[in-house]
Amino acid sequence: MNITVNWLQKGFHMEAGNEEGGKIRMDGKTEIGGLEGGMSPMQLLLAGIGGCSAIDVISILEKQKQNLKTLTVEVDGDKQKLDAGYSEFRTIHLHFKFSGDLNPKKVERALELSITKYCSVSKALEKGSEISYGYSIID
Repeated sequence: MNITVNWLQKGFHMEAGNEEGGKIRMDGKTEIGGLEGGMSPMQLLLAGIGGCSAIDVISILEKQKQNLKTLTVEVDGDKQKLDAGYSEFRTIHLHFKFSGDLNPKKVERALELSITKYCSVSKALEKGSEISYGYSIID
């Protein structure tokens, strides 16, 4: 896996690209000179855990022959500043909103497997953060 980050020569505005040509913009907050042109690196961590777990859950539900119509993952992270000067997430909570003809027990199993076993991002972040999750099935 290889990611290249290029500074776009304005404030802290950057663009990251992967080997397949995918791109995403990053920026710092305006109070430190950012242009609000992209997500902060810390926001990308939350987006990463949301996307990683969503991929797992979709895959598991498909294997369970569930009829998933839509999925939204809301991710909330509580940052704390440490004495060393950097911040880390103390807690991360994911709330999954599903629609479709879904068996709640299968949804619960898919979520448990993703967060506790398969999602590489949650496994990396759980060392320093308490990760929790919940869900709702919307008719």
